[in-house]
Amino acid sequence: MIKLAGTWMGVLLMGIGSELAAGEPELVPPKLFSARGGLGNAFAKLEGDGAVTIAYFGGSITAANGWRPKTLKWFQATWPAAKITEINAAIGGTGSDLGVFRCGQDVLVHKPDLVFVEFAVNDGGAAPDSIYRTMEGIVRQIWRANAAADICFVYTIHKGFLPSYEKGFCNRSTTAHERVADHYGIPSINMAMRVAELYKQGKLDFPVPAKETPPEGKMVFAHDECHPTDAGHELLTQVITDALKEIQKASKPGPHTLPEPLRADNWENAKLVAIERSMLTEGWQKLPTDQGLGKAFGGRLPAIWEAAKPGEKLSFRFKGTLARLYDLVGPDGGKAICTVDGKVARTVQRFDMYCTYHRLATLGIAENLEDKEHAVTVEVSPEQPDREPVLKQVRDQKGFDPKRYNGTVLRVGYIMLLGDIVKE
Repeated sequence: MIKLAGTWMGVLLMGIGSELAAGEPELVPPKLFSARGGLGNAFAKLEGDGAVTIAYFGGSITAANGWRPKTLKWFQATWPAAKITEINAAIGGTGSDLGVFRCGQDVLVHKPDLVFVEFAVNDGGAAPDSIYRTMEGIVRQIWRANAAADICFVYTIHKGFLPSYEKGFCNRSTTAHERVADHYGIPSINMAMRVAELYKQGKLDFPVPAKETPPEGKMVFAHDECHPTDAGHELLTQVITDALKEIQKASKPGPHTLPEPLRADNWENAKLVAIERSMLTEGWQKLPTDQGLGKAFGGRLPAIWEAAKPGEKLSFRFKGTLARLYDLVGPDGGKAICTVDGKVARTVQRFDMYCTYHRLATLGIAENLEDKEHAVTVEVSPEQPDREPVLKQVRDQKGFDPKRYNGTVLRVGYIMLLGDIVKE
């Protein structure tokens, strides 16, 4: 089992804090739902008893056993003759900045008829300009692949968003999503608005730790600041299904057309590129897919390359503006020395204060580069990260093994590019 939600909660909190500190410029008022161009193609297939594939694309709130399976059950009960297939394309703690790169592999390869996109919470700490580029990139990738695929944005909530809603506005990330939705005529459903209303009315509370006695007369929406309880997910599901009934009334089938981009620099060409053996020095080994980390993360990273010895390198050339790695961080994670065009761009550690286990991550190498050919090398550093902040927390725990927290390991699954690999 891949553990993600608990760890990424801490990362998320730091991002939300930075959002609030940065202010809330030009926020938009919330609407419980906006039908816009509707979901006519999906509803036509459902009403026609056809085969319908629904993709759920988002973070840990979508990955949970909550609104995703609950709405899927509603679709199946409402259209029992339709052949409905689910794509669970959710990864905890990840936003649209990773989503835009993995959209092809995790969503489009399955040829969905309807895609729910849920990234407002995990985009909470991102700058609006960044969100426009990534969310628009996702939309354009989907409709470039299939003009008949319908898209619906859904907005969940973090406790840090409440001040915005109390003032009558969406929070900053949801505002950015809404502007993309407006530009492309994409329906949206704002479950966060209903949660904020009930919170203000004193009918709902969060966070309420699981060990505490629930407040009398109030629904416990979440035990932490954003991950709903089962009752919380029931609330989200009710908002969504009620909205879908209204959106259906305003929906007509037909192909979607791509207008001029909202942002010329959007990331519709973001891609994952497989790592080839020729890019690696001899010390890299491919992890087996039937056990260990190779099996645990194989659903997202079909091939994971591991190097533990300092000096081992991954090298490639590409023409474009951005390069990252889709990788793992964990207790034995080391440091990566990133060199671009012969100069050390940065050294990035693959261990942080949440690394008591392994999780999916992205390693930023360089971005905003001149759009030309670049040479990239990622090398295993001989230096280890400072692990003491984590060791202080786990050293006295039963079963603690110091060997787990020793190593200079890099584990990489894909190259992430805005651009194209240049073959030697």
